[in-house]
Amino acid sequence: MSKIEDSVVDMYEHLPVPFGLVRFGVAPDHPEVKNCQDRFEEVAQSPNFNFIGNISIGNDSRSVPLKSLLPHYDAILFAYGASRDRTLGIPGEDNIKGIYSARAFVGWYNGLPEYADLEPDLTSGEEAIVIGHGNVALDVARILLQDPGALSQTDITGQAVETLRKSRIKRIRVVGRRGPLQAAFTIKEVRELMKLSSVGFHPVDLTLIPEDISTLPRAPRRIMEILKKGSLESLQSTSKSWSLDFCLSPKSFNVSTASSSQLGSISFEKTSLLPNPFDNTAKAEGTSQIIDVPSSIAFRSIGYKSEALPGFEELGVPFNNHRGVIPNDQLGRVLNNNDSSLSPEAVKHLPGMYCAGWVKRGPTGVIASTMQDAFSTADAITDDWYSHAPFLNGGNGGSGLGWDGVKDEAAERGCRRVSWSDWQRIDAAEKKRGQGKGKEREKFTNIEDMLAVLD
Repeated sequence: MSKIEDSVVDMYEHLPVPFGLVRFGVAPDHPEVKNCQDRFEEVAQSPNFNFIGNISIGNDSRSVPLKSLLPHYDAILFAYGASRDRTLGIPGEDNIKGIYSARAFVGWYNGLPEYADLEPDLTSGEEAIVIGHGNVALDVARILLQDPGALSQTDITGQAVETLRKSRIKRIRVVGRRGPLQAAFTIKEVRELMKLSSVGFHPVDLTLIPEDISTLPRAPRRIMEILKKGSLESLQSTSKSWSLDFCLSPKSFNVSTASSSQLGSISFEKTSLLPNPFDNTAKAEGTSQIIDVPSSIAFRSIGYKSEALPGFEELGVPFNNHRGVIPNDQLGRVLNNNDSSLSPEAVKHLPGMYCAGWVKRGPTGVIASTMQDAFSTADAITDDWYSHAPFLNGGNGGSGLGWDGVKDEAAERGCRRVSWSDWQRIDAAEKKRGQGKGKEREKFTNIEDMLAVLD
């Protein structure tokens, strides 16, 4: 809006509330990470910005078809993130109780309506396993180990706090296929776990860390220093503990001897790292040595994946299902073909189609890098506009009505739009609910309660 004079942006969001990953993905004990909301709110104050909340894009009876938007806009930017979990594809994953995706668990404690009824059972045993070595895996471990009383002062849901108060979990293993130098977690997350009160850390396998870490780049060197130093609390003085377990590849989930439906252990294959453990690109190779690790609950945290929107195929918008991205020129311009073998001359930009974020480059990076990625796509749109590149509707010209051209069909399909001022009323209601509990807000965890504020 700042670079193209008189431009108007309509943002479609399938929930009645904005902020997406910031609201539903950032850990509740990381409020500083949510400061980017201030910038978003500044943008939302512009008369040229319209929040179109509670409107899903799709082909079912309560959604707006993607094709219905096209006649009313010059460009469409896809920035809908990654809604699917990557799965392990191993025996027991789909039919044994006690196995959760980290995405579902994080969404549950952050109040995402999709997972409001998750009801994770944290009382079936004392040992938990988190599979994955990224920041989300460490978030899950930290929430499980942290004092629920401290969490109750954050914007975590009240339901989650009560469930965590009843938790019996005392020992958490965070498990990955490779070693510490290949792990994806960052300094901040591992340091926070080491500093948790009344929580001890089991020493890592020092053969996976170089004897001389002084030659490592700054970020991995600092992580290795933290891992070697360990936690502030000794294992002997704490009731809870955690570990980073390396070079283990999950092979099957196994039922408990006490129940034919409840998780009892996980079988892992030990791996070796090639060419060596100190190469940050080392690959994990199985050794055929299997170990069983007891666990009453497990969390799968091995990444997310985007999927195509309903209507893509009809409109000729390609999608790379293997990578989970919309084919693009790395600057955000959507390309007309998913075939990498084609010559550059055969691959063209689909006029007026752009993408940003995880659906553009895959589910990697943090909020800051995702914002920079969005800025680069905005620059591409601006460059195309001023260079008179073709946009939607070509020389025929669209209606230029934006949401005003869509709203009648949306109403006919039973959709109820939530505006930015509507969101502000929901926001105020959540903050009022939180005041009595000494916290910033108490989130609504179902859409009906959000909409009831507006009635």
